[in-house]
Parts: sequence; structure tokens; C-alpha cells
Amino acid sequence: MDKTKRPVVIAGNWKMNNTPSASREFVRQLIPRLSQMNGCTVVLCVPFVDLTPVGELIYGTNLKLGAQNVHWEASGAFTGEISADMLRECGTEYVVIGHSERRQYFGEVDTTVNRRVQAALRGGLKPIICVGELLAEREEGITAEILAMQTKIALRDVPAAELEKIIIAYEPVWAIGTGRTATAAQADEGCGLIRSVVGGIYGADAAAALCVQYGGSMNAKNAAELLSQYNVDGGLIGGASLKADDFTEIVRAAQ
Repeated sequence: MDKTKRPVVIAGNWKMNNTPSASREFVRQLIPRLSQMNGCTVVLCVPFVDLTPVGELIYGTNLKLGAQNVHWEASGAFTGEISADMLRECGTEYVVIGHSERRQYFGEVDTTVNRRVQAALRGGLKPIICVGELLAEREEGITAEILAMQTKIALRDVPAAELEKIIIAYEPVWAIGTGRTATAAQADEGCGLIRSVVGGIYGADAAAALCVQYGGSMNAKNAAELLSQYNVDGGLIGGASLKADDFTEIVRAAQ
């Protein structure tokens, strides 16, 4: 498939940054910068408390609203969690699932990633599923095995008809927040491995149409080179998504 026929998605992951008042100020800066850029989908994945204020500001614009996590149950005694229905009612369209920081600090594992993916799809959300290897795993030469395992488990029992709603983000853990970015070739290789695994499950056409992002210290300076790779269809942006000028340059590079 021609790369230009696949969806291109730039998603800013704010992580635990920006109070509601700060988020309003920041989004007011972004809207005029990005309002004329329609060559890709731009998603703001914000903390739960920012969903409503950000959603209100971007309503009717070309920006989309995303969350950073979702629980696998629709309701219940799960203090501190949030359901897909709650997110949808806030105007959320996308949700990040399985980010390496959720895995590292909050006990996320492949099976819970799958349960969250299932819940997101049931709730009408579009999952951005994060997979990626640790530095030790890359040095041991088992990157392909790790990506295959994480991808297969994340997509377990996901019907082929739902695949078009899913984005997979390749985020090598050793390149997240470290300033150490994968080379363009490494990013393309990792995204290509994921695409190959999806092809083995759903077929070559489905894999060719899948949006696979790169996440791992993508910034204004390296975005164009990373996004030019055949298997890289967008970016899951961390630190640079908190800087209006930098995020704008990344979106421009994705045009």
C-alpha cells in the first residue's frame, strides 16, 4: 500500500502536566497554529481533569481529544479509575493504553492492556496501544520477540472489523524521556515489525492500512526524518507536545 493512503496521526501525550487553567491557556495558543493544518489527525491526550476544559475549547476545531488510560470495567468499586463511558461523555475520542510508564510504575501488563483495549472499543473509543522493548531486551537481540508478544496479546480477540479504529505506537522504552531517540532506521524497523505481526493475524491488506506511530523523544528537529520512513505513520509525542512551537513543527512535518 502507498504510505500516503494510511491515516497519519500526531498525538500529544501531556502525561501528568497542565492544570485545567494551564491547559486552557496552552490550547488557546495551539488552536490558531494548527487550525489550518488538515493533512493529519491531531490528538491531545490530556490528564483526566483537563478533559472537559480542553474538550470545550477544541470542540468544532480540527483537534481531537484523547485520554491517557481507561479501566476495563464499565463501573464498580475501582477507586481512582475511569471508564470508557465516562471518557466518551467528556468528548473523548482516543485513549492511550499500555504506555511504558503505566507498565513501569503502575503494574500494567500485557493481559490488562488487552482488557483495556476491549473496554475502549466497547465504549466507542479509539485505542492508541503502546508497545516497545527495554534497553536490555534490545541489547539481547529480542526486540522482535518482545514486540510480537506485546502486539499479539494486546489484540487478542479484537475482530478484524475493529482494527481500523486502532493505532499502535512503537515506543522503545530506552528512548522515552531520555533524549536518546531511535534512529530513523530503527524506528522504521520497529514499526515494520509491528506491521508484520498484525499482518500475520489479520492479513497483509489490514497490516498495510494500519496506522503505526513512533513514540520516543520525537521532537521538532527529528520529526521530519522519522515521519518520512515508510512504516512510520505518525507520532506519540511526550515532552515536545507541551511546547506550542515544537508541537506545531511536528504537526507541520506530518503534513
